[in-house]
Amino acid sequence: MNRVWTTLAATAAALTLAACGSTVESQAKAVELRWFCCLGTGEQADQVKAQQKVIDRFHASQRRIRVKLEVVTYNSARDTLSTQIASGNGPDLAGPMGVGGAAAFHGQWLDLGPLIKESGLDLSSYAEGSADLYRIGSVQEGIPFAIYPSTLFYKADLFEEAGLAEPPHKYGEKYKWPDGREAEWNYETLKEVALKLTVDKNGKDATEPGFDAKNVVQYGFEPARDDLRYQGAAFAAGSLDSGDGKTVKIPDAWGDAWRYFYDGMWKDRFIMTGPVFQTDQFNGDGAAFFSGHVAMSVNFLWSTYGVAGAGKDWDLAAMPSHKGKTTSPTSADTFRILAGSKHPKEAFEFLSYLVGPASAELLTAYSAMPARTADQDAFFQKLGAQFTNTVDWQVAKDSVQFADNPHSESHTPKYNQTLTILGTYRSRWMTKGGLDMDTELKKLRDEIQDVWNG
Repeated sequence: MNRVWTTLAATAAALTLAACGSTVESQAKAVELRWFCCLGTGEQADQVKAQQKVIDRFHASQRRIRVKLEVVTYNSARDTLSTQIASGNGPDLAGPMGVGGAAAFHGQWLDLGPLIKESGLDLSSYAEGSADLYRIGSVQEGIPFAIYPSTLFYKADLFEEAGLAEPPHKYGEKYKWPDGREAEWNYETLKEVALKLTVDKNGKDATEPGFDAKNVVQYGFEPARDDLRYQGAAFAAGSLDSGDGKTVKIPDAWGDAWRYFYDGMWKDRFIMTGPVFQTDQFNGDGAAFFSGHVAMSVNFLWSTYGVAGAGKDWDLAAMPSHKGKTTSPTSADTFRILAGSKHPKEAFEFLSYLVGPASAELLTAYSAMPARTADQDAFFQKLGAQFTNTVDWQVAKDSVQFADNPHSESHTPKYNQTLTILGTYRSRWMTKGGLDMDTELKKLRDEIQDVWNG
């Protein structure tokens, strides 16, 4: 048991002893907690089994607290939890969930800061910056548990075929061109590389005369396209909230990222358009990189679930920078306690167990990278055994220090309505060329502002 787990176990024991009388009395007055799932992962049969197993072990370790697992499918979880909270029948804790899942219930989570201080929990044993992902202003909503940093996935064989050096694996290293010149590894350099790796059916790349943009068989780059906020955060952390909780402001870097994405599809042609993305040829199980016809792609670490489809020569590289700053959009799952819980100390005791002694089993069930640095080597050793190629997992570890903070999924006014508008513009930009992006960004801002004003 490592130092943090020892602390967490001691915390649980201390809280139990402080609150318990005799064994008989604790049995008679057992506190019943409700654990709500699934605002994120956790609903698959093997995951439910693992979750119940850790509950059973927790029950065996003490008699004062009993926990009931409530599994609601992801598609229904938000509405169900909203109804429970509104009726005064909310659970004690919920999870695992990411920042976005928690943001949909902004203001409903207990500040764990005082309980963390009381327990003496040392957050320094977690990956640098990971605790900040769960902090909203001065409120510490969660303890680090599972993290999924973004990295640049790439196909080494396509670089070799084009006579190009692979992208750098270490942050701060420059990219080396065949002629010996070096360039900062930023999105402009990535674009230059991606153009050479975008190839038509006749074998011409996007920099050559006669390149046929209507018959591309290999694309140079694929950004994270399922959420405009992720795309923006790949250039820099930011928020649509200007800071006053009522005024919309599109961060400059997000505007740069969205123009880059749009021009890459419709002007420079090294990124596929929406209609191409939907074809069987390129939509490899929901992620274009999985098709094997994309040279580079920004993906979260959990994308390893389908990356074998890309072949046996894929690897990880450092995220590019934008205007001298590097950012790795990072998904971060943990458990949160409802502010309305009638048993916050007992809920914290159980939460400490989930992110402590029970974490190894749960992280395996969720296929998640541990936020605790001491546990990461074992995780990557097990993950790496799933593939025949050698992968530089150190890149993923190093990426955590560049996590986006504020997080791209953090709360904004009219959260769900804002996401709907962003989704509408995302679809529009993916499917319609010839748009004036300055006009589009202004329209987007104004439309969100109208909703916030309503």
